[in-house]
Amino acid sequence: MAQNTRTVPVGTPTDVTQNHVKGGIGESTLRPDGTLKVTGEFAYSSDMWHEDMLWGQILRSTVAHAEIVSIDTTEALVMDGVYAVLTHEDLPAAKNYGMEFQDTPVLAYGKVRHHGEPVALVAADHPETARRAAAKIKIEYRELPVITDEASATAPDAILVHEGRDDHHSGHVPHPNIVHRQPIIRGNATEAAKKADVIVTGEYTFGMQDQAFLGPESGLAVPAEDGGVDLYVATQWLHSDLKQIAPCLGLPEEKVRMTMAGVGGAFGGREDISMQILASILALRTGKPVKMVYNRYESFFGHVHRHPAKLWYEHGATKDGKLTHMKCKIVLDGGAYASSTASVVGNASSLSVGPYVVEDVEIEAIGLYTNNPPCGAMRGFGAVQACFAYEAQMDKLAAKLGMDPVELRQLNAMEQGTIMPTGQVVDSPAPVAELLRIVKARPMPPEQQWLAAGEAADVRALPGGLSNTTHGEGVVRGVGYAVGIKNVGFSEGFDDYSTAKIRMEVINGEAVATVHTAMAEVGQGGVTIHAQIARTELGVQQVTIHPADTQVGSAGSTSAGRQTYMTGGAIKNSCRIVREKVLEIGRRKFGSYHPAWANAELLLEGGKVVTDGGDVLATIADVLEGQAVEVEEEWRHRPTQAFDLVTGQGDGHVQYAFAAHRAVVEVDTELGLVKVIELACAQDVGKALNPLSVVGQIQGGTTQGLGVAVMEEIIVDPKTAKVRNPSFTDYLIPTILDTPTIPVDYLELADPNAPYGVRGIGEAPTLSSTPAVLAAIRAATGLELNKTPVRPEALTGTL
Repeated sequence: MAQNTRTVPVGTPTDVTQNHVKGGIGESTLRPDGTLKVTGEFAYSSDMWHEDMLWGQILRSTVAHAEIVSIDTTEALVMDGVYAVLTHEDLPAAKNYGMEFQDTPVLAYGKVRHHGEPVALVAADHPETARRAAAKIKIEYRELPVITDEASATAPDAILVHEGRDDHHSGHVPHPNIVHRQPIIRGNATEAAKKADVIVTGEYTFGMQDQAFLGPESGLAVPAEDGGVDLYVATQWLHSDLKQIAPCLGLPEEKVRMTMAGVGGAFGGREDISMQILASILALRTGKPVKMVYNRYESFFGHVHRHPAKLWYEHGATKDGKLTHMKCKIVLDGGAYASSTASVVGNASSLSVGPYVVEDVEIEAIGLYTNNPPCGAMRGFGAVQACFAYEAQMDKLAAKLGMDPVELRQLNAMEQGTIMPTGQVVDSPAPVAELLRIVKARPMPPEQQWLAAGEAADVRALPGGLSNTTHGEGVVRGVGYAVGIKNVGFSEGFDDYSTAKIRMEVINGEAVATVHTAMAEVGQGGVTIHAQIARTELGVQQVTIHPADTQVGSAGSTSAGRQTYMTGGAIKNSCRIVREKVLEIGRRKFGSYHPAWANAELLLEGGKVVTDGGDVLATIADVLEGQAVEVEEEWRHRPTQAFDLVTGQGDGHVQYAFAAHRAVVEVDTELGLVKVIELACAQDVGKALNPLSVVGQIQGGTTQGLGVAVMEEIIVDPKTAKVRNPSFTDYLIPTILDTPTIPVDYLELADPNAPYGVRGIGEAPTLSSTPAVLAAIRAATGLELNKTPVRPEALTGTL
């Protein structure tokens, strides 16, 4: 791995309470769960066990769109070891759930709307018994025509995926099979086009990507003596789950107690409900603990995916390269149920112009209901698809103008003070041109790295790798660039907040802080950051992270790059209040002994109360003695606004994040094989609270963008809407042999509105890595390549 370089502008404000605390913010402290994970000792949700527990199993639909004529559970019910076989008729309360729309059945009733939809449910004393019992359930379907694209969804006589919609978007969409429509109009794009010396257009297709987390959906539901249930589950948002689960169980929320279990990756795919309701229903029905674990095949049907998209773009520019206008239409396939499609539409439309200054725009984004697999949150959330298209357009425009593609981007790059197409002013640093300069200035990796002096070719460094298909003949190098813009946090007027409970007490003579939040640790390193913030703010070394559960207020979702900003902000705020309470106790107890208690600025540092001049007034242990100070507070970012449904105007986002990539690829043009040699990234992170984690997040996001560029796609049969490749045999993700060197440069340009100046990190690199790789492949082959992923047959002309 190449050396990672940090670039820190002089004088950047960081709003750090203490200058330096061992194990505090700014240090690359190690993850508390890191060693356990790499040694295989970490307990994931699928590892949970309970005495006398049963196993739950789902029977899923074998067709994508059909009426359910009958369900016969007789043979399953009489099997030895089977405790329950349930259909929709056995559900105890609400039959539907959903994050934004309650349109998703707990178990299908009336009809099924996508391949793999849950229809029936089994509990048995052994997982194999449960699987065999589910296989004995007989379902008779009457198949219906499938809706698979915009044309079939919006035809005047189209079958409605959902009849009788009454959600909050149903009144303004032009067709009931459109979940949400968001136009953005600013200036007059048609008039501005007349000033263009050059106009380029393009039609782009973005494939359906899976989150491909390695830990399958799983959890354990335990019935409680009070008639409630204790649920241990891998999720991204405990309190959102709770609000959906309780009505389906017919229980008040206080009787559904949720605790985070070990999560093996998420990337958006655990934001929706999977097995939570079903396991809980079985536990309450049987009176026994019930464990559910999806196998890999089930997992492909058990969570939402990234929205596939069709995108149409038009850009104009003057002969010197200044953009005159942009028009686009983005069609996102949301599949059978809404999930977060409406919010993805808002993101795609509001970020569709990219990190560029364009005064005249005409934008339309829609999200469809179809009979394809449901789609929802995935890292990048609507901005990924748009970035792929607008960056391809920038390369087309540069080629037509005869300009360097990086210089064209820099000429039109937004900066602090730029007005977005939504009318929102970018009021924090936006170093787009500088990020491009940094990646372009990096030294190029050596050519023909597979050749070592006097040795045979190392095929691992060649396109095709260990398949040994080439020894360098026909291999051409290409270089490509891209840059993207991503919002951070929840948008469009959502009441986005987080809660932190902080307790300070003395244990064995030492001051100890306990941090209790409901934040889902899904691998992003939040538990590490939380301890660092507490050490920094409270001046103690011993920090305990309480397991995340619903016995504390909501922390919101671990998504949208928001947790360090939001829950980090909540912890900082609650720590500040605890600190003031501790100091107030000290003033009452020791104020008469030293005037500094009343006159000086006091800090908690190294387990002591000190003045800003460094004088020690007391130890925290002496101040607190047998007392404990505990604070639970909510913390919010500044408010946002919903986008106008006609013009798209509004201050819809909290913060913007920026990343740029340079991709270097080598392509066997005869066989259509691609080897990505290097994928360099430069990103503004605001403030690196943990530099090692920052680099890890950037490299991880970059790798997911690489995957969708050259290999990842869920293939759905356009005639039947059935998934063709629900396995890691046929759905490919990058391995260590596919992942290139990913050198990282990061800027620390603080956002004055954010805690410590932080900026969300994890999503932005997923945007620009994909179009950078595509641009490099285009440079090597001369092909237009308007679809992801790029497959060998697209390069060889053998489609």
